[in-house]
Amino acid sequence: MTAFEIKDYTKLMGMSGFSETLLKNHFTLYQGYVNNTNTLTDTLNRLRKDGKGATPEFAELKRRVGWEFNGMRLHECYFENLGGKSPISPESRLAQKIHQEFGSYEEWAQDFKATGAMRGIGWAILYQDLTTGQLLNVWVNEHDVGHPACCVPILVMDVFEHAFITDYGLKRADYISAFFQNINWSAAEQRMKS
Repeated sequence: MTAFEIKDYTKLMGMSGFSETLLKNHFTLYQGYVNNTNTLTDTLNRLRKDGKGATPEFAELKRRVGWEFNGMRLHECYFENLGGKSPISPESRLAQKIHQEFGSYEEWAQDFKATGAMRGIGWAILYQDLTTGQLLNVWVNEHDVGHPACCVPILVMDVFEHAFITDYGLKRADYISAFFQNINWSAAEQRMKS
């Protein structure tokens, strides 16, 4: 199995509302998820090849893969949907779908921001249900639980403290505002399936 590679997101350096320290720390955290995913995959493959697939060690490591893998992928989605400098184009497929599902961009944004502002650590994610095409704003506590089945993340906002506390302290609303000023809408729209 090919190892997962750490992606370079240094192009985000200098992004308004995100300090270099915050971004460097966040990139380091992401790199840990990639490294841990690779380590777990290698260890599980070795255990399986050694005939230890039914051991408690194998089972516990297998359970851990979801945390590390989803931490890796969600951070990739998060970083990739940052770095934008323009508001969403009202003519875009995503804007039209948001309007169709929520009544207006403003109604969707209010709901997404409220989702991200909820107490606790986790993620605010705009998903698209692959069965119906419907858009859903969802709160996910932990990387490995709470994801709606058969849905693809369209827009991902990290609301674990590491994503904002260095720059904003406990002012999560200010971080969410900075996030919205930096959304790369074309990256989010490319994730849409219909």
